[in-house]
Amino acid sequence: LWNLYGPTETTIWSTIERVTAGAGPLSIGRPIANTQAYVVDTAGQRVPVGVLGELYLGGAGLAHGYLGQAALTAEKFVPDPWSGTPGARLYRTGDVARYLADGRLECLGRLDHQVKVRGFRIELGEIEAALMAQPAIRAAVVTVHPDPEGDKRLVAYLIPETETPPVVGELRNALKERLPDYMIPSVFQVLQVFPHTPNGKIDRKALPAPDGLRPHLDSNYVVPRNAVEEAIAVVWQDVLGVTAVGVYDNFFDLGGHSLLLVKVHGRLHGRFERELSILDMFRYPTVDALATYLRQEPAQSTGLNDARDRAERLKRAATRTRERRQARKGAR
Repeated sequence: LWNLYGPTETTIWSTIERVTAGAGPLSIGRPIANTQAYVVDTAGQRVPVGVLGELYLGGAGLAHGYLGQAALTAEKFVPDPWSGTPGARLYRTGDVARYLADGRLECLGRLDHQVKVRGFRIELGEIEAALMAQPAIRAAVVTVHPDPEGDKRLVAYLIPETETPPVVGELRNALKERLPDYMIPSVFQVLQVFPHTPNGKIDRKALPAPDGLRPHLDSNYVVPRNAVEEAIAVVWQDVLGVTAVGVYDNFFDLGGHSLLLVKVHGRLHGRFERELSILDMFRYPTVDALATYLRQEPAQSTGLNDARDRAERLKRAATRTRERRQARKGAR
């Protein structure tokens, strides 16, 4: 089995890879004869191994340009600064790629699939590649959808290998080994099939909006058992856009992140006798744990009492130090 890669502008075939069992992530291989391939950054410089960039192609298969479209030809077909041949050009594929350590090329998606979420520029293809590396995932597509508050969030659409969907907590932990936190999808939506365009490509625009159902978690669903748990669960449901929240569900496994945690804090702050901080919400990421903390009696000591306690501890420590010094002098 051979994997051939190349756009029409380079006469269809530009790189090739023989696919073998156990070879690791599928790559597009190496350039065929009389073809050059470069991974280039936004400044037009070639990038080191492992660094993402745009794939540029050149060589004997390069087209002359687009018929009757001079502006588009000038944009996509650019001079080749690394060729000694006068007039040599390169085609900007618009594909995001990187060189693997063994010299093969890995294609990770399109430049037009790059998005900006919470201030971070993200290549969706890199997330999709990490998902596809998981044994429980047959196919994966990642897009951006607004959350209930109108902010952008990453949504991963998955086709699992078996009828049982993967556990979200386990999937998130596996992704954290390959991706930074800001690239972990907030929602994992399981589908039976992906919508396709008439020419057979995945139709990203036709992917359904997240259904808001409780994801497949490692904890069983338990309904809120008292007024405190009910209050917390309702706020989580509104902010996360989830139809049901169990008392043992982890806030982050439900699609939460630090910014949403701040919004939850704003809605819960002042509702309970016990003071609630953002740090407390990180410490108690389930409804059960947070409710248990909030039901505890607030500390009675005032700031003055705390200061007196610290002064008394320092006084006792100083006394012990003097006693030890006097004991050493007596021994001498």
